[in-house]
Amino acid sequence: MRITEALRFALLLALALSAGRVHAQAADTGQPPRIGVVTMGPGDVFWERFGHDAIVVDDPARGEPISYNFGFFDLAEDGFIGRFVRGEMQYRLVALPLDDDMQYYREVGRGASLQWLAVEPAQARQLAADLAENAKPENARYRYDYFTDNCATRVRDALDRALGGNLRRQMEPRSSGDSYRSESVRLASPEPWMWLLFDVGLGPYGDRPLSRWEQAFLPRRLADDVRDAKLPDGRPLVVAEQQLLPQRQPAEPDERPRHAWPWLALGLALAASILACARRAPRLLGGVGLGFWLLCGAVGLVLLLGWGFTAHRALWANRNLLLFNPLCLLLLPGGWALLRGHAGSGRFRSLLVAVAALAAVALLPLWLQAMPQRNGPWIALLLPVHAAFAWCRGRRKP
Repeated sequence: MRITEALRFALLLALALSAGRVHAQAADTGQPPRIGVVTMGPGDVFWERFGHDAIVVDDPARGEPISYNFGFFDLAEDGFIGRFVRGEMQYRLVALPLDDDMQYYREVGRGASLQWLAVEPAQARQLAADLAENAKPENARYRYDYFTDNCATRVRDALDRALGGNLRRQMEPRSSGDSYRSESVRLASPEPWMWLLFDVGLGPYGDRPLSRWEQAFLPRRLADDVRDAKLPDGRPLVVAEQQLLPQRQPAEPDERPRHAWPWLALGLALAASILACARRAPRLLGGVGLGFWLLCGAVGLVLLLGWGFTAHRALWANRNLLLFNPLCLLLLPGGWALLRGHAGSGRFRSLLVAVAALAAVALLPLWLQAMPQRNGPWIALLLPVHAAFAWCRGRRKP
């Protein structure tokens, strides 16, 4: 028994010394870390619709790959909701073992694929050191922006710095013609409320064509461009790819063409119903008007506050304000009078005409293509409705 225990102890000691020598050799020879990008598929929670990514550092001296994940936030943090509303959200970088980082995605069925990169040893060491420094608690927080400073753009920028700007030089001259709006509406389309928020809320900032560099605010787009990237000597940047987790949740939706004619058909049908209602059931017209003007005015007030009092640049100068007009809130007393069977005042009728005229003004930038905002479907839907209310109230009293 004692001999067996002694042999076991000697064997364990030999294995420990052997592992220590291997570890020391890796550190002494300066074996560089491997650098990779892990890209996760979309999830079913609204903030997971756009996917996610992280940088993986596999340092022989550490023994396990580390995931540097820029996507951590805390909903329960004091002031988080207020900062979200103001456009001043704080996210942070967290370093954790890759297997631990994958645990959540494994549980919820979100896929993950890993691209190993052909990074020069000096670049790999510098990137690993920069990420470790960035992950320290005093350096980890950053001000988050959905389009220009998020988990994917942080990965993109870190890789580009390590590669001496080579990634940006290849991505910036190229464009697929997509925009922040088209990409956001596409990815949000499984949730109708979510794509409505993006489509109504984004101003002209959301409609300019993006370079592939800008489009890398989406993790999958970044993964595609990393796959196509070349090193200065012509070799591919990606040397190997592996699937870590299968995607069990629905994949990213494809883009669907948006035609204005169904919206126009609906807008004209609603306008015809309003005109018929004015002749046959004027009090019902008041009830319909109350709901419509309350909706338009409330949405317009949110858009106006987003432009004037938040840092959400994508909301600024939104021409949907001409359609979802805050002035509609001033029509509510007149709508209440109609509902009670009274005629609207002259001021009420003048305001209806003014609201309809402002809705028509939304057509001008669309025709002139001056800082275009792709809100043609909303014009097609809402302009006939505003015009119908102005026409029927200006032509006759109930």
